[in-house]
Amino acid sequence: MDLHDRVALVTGSSSGLGTALAHRLAARGAVPIVHGRDGGRTAAVAGDLGAASVVGDLAERAPRERVVAEALAAHGRIDLLVANAGIGWAGTLTAMPTETVDALVATNLTATMQLTRSVLPGMLERGTGGLCFVTSIAGRVGVAGESVYAATKSGVDAFAESLRLELRGTGIGVTVAVPGVVETPFFERRGAAYDRSSPRPLSADVVAARIVRAIERDAGEVWTPRWLRSAAVVRAVAPSAYSGLAARFGRPIRPGRATERTP
Repeated sequence: MDLHDRVALVTGSSSGLGTALAHRLAARGAVPIVHGRDGGRTAAVAGDLGAASVVGDLAERAPRERVVAEALAAHGRIDLLVANAGIGWAGTLTAMPTETVDALVATNLTATMQLTRSVLPGMLERGTGGLCFVTSIAGRVGVAGESVYAATKSGVDAFAESLRLELRGTGIGVTVAVPGVVETPFFERRGAAYDRSSPRPLSADVVAARIVRAIERDAGEVWTPRWLRSAAVVRAVAPSAYSGLAARFGRPIRPGRATERTP
């Protein structure tokens, strides 16, 4: 995908990985549209890029529809959707409030589906476009203390894979980004700091650079770091062994709270 002059809506780009993605896309000649829930932060990132911005909580239908309408009004089209926005929650399932379950599913999964459904007709009409879904290693192997988050990311994976088959031959690319640990404020905000030695947190810019290259190559998947793919392979071919290792080396996560997450 040649990104020059392509209009790219990057959800959750008011901070973290989303901001890095917006900057990387702009550096490759794309025209980013910055999205976030916080108006001040969103405007600041958009100002740095000289870009249009849209504000809205994707967990709710009306703001979600407004985000798409305003993004389309800004440049008349959306050539690339980067579905990056999401929230997470760390803690046991029984400690998780019911409304938090609803918020994670709505933001991470439902919003991704509905935004895609909204921008896809224009891409199909033009016969060109791109969809990039930022998922997580948690959606491929599961993580203790993040069961709902992992389930939503797994759902996005299945959605993207199905769309890739559905859109074959249409000129629309589908890329899934599977990051491990990205160096953002998420872990502090959720109330459970990341304290493992491996995988090592990577900078948002490094991860964003790999994702943008994958979009340009129309790659089906991009794992960052690459070796994380081996964990998913072991889980697929030797699930019992993987479960034993995960139970041995996994650490329980104390109850946390919902917050903006990248990825």
